[in-house]
Amino acid sequence: MPHPLAKPATPPHLLPMTDTSQLVRDAASVNEGFWQKARRTLGRVPFTEDAVAAFHCATDGATPLPIRATLFGALAYFVMPFDAIPDFIAGLGYTDDAAVLLAAFTAAKVHITEAHRAKARAWLLKEQDAARS
Repeated sequence: MPHPLAKPATPPHLLPMTDTSQLVRDAASVNEGFWQKARRTLGRVPFTEDAVAAFHCATDGATPLPIRATLFGALAYFVMPFDAIPDFIAGLGYTDDAAVLLAAFTAAKVHITEAHRAKARAWLLKEQDAARS
């Protein structure tokens, strides 16, 4: 007998994207500020590699549009200067960014390929080497 408070499970109903205006705005925000933010957070947050891989997935034309929209939305939140928990608060500043990005990474995990991750690792190594010199 099912639990009386449990909701019945239903498969997700994904609607086709008919309005891409928010995607365009999010992509513009990400393209404008992503690399600067990624450099600033390098070594400070544990999800920089995942964020860079997500960027490569979002900019890959082979990635389905709803997944690109999800990733660009999460990455736009990451690059925003103002968010729910300001980034400058020690210990808490990136927790909201991490939660939003984790949700997007989970939704897109089958679309973030090894090629996207390899590009992310190459960028990280290049940036780490540049920081040392």
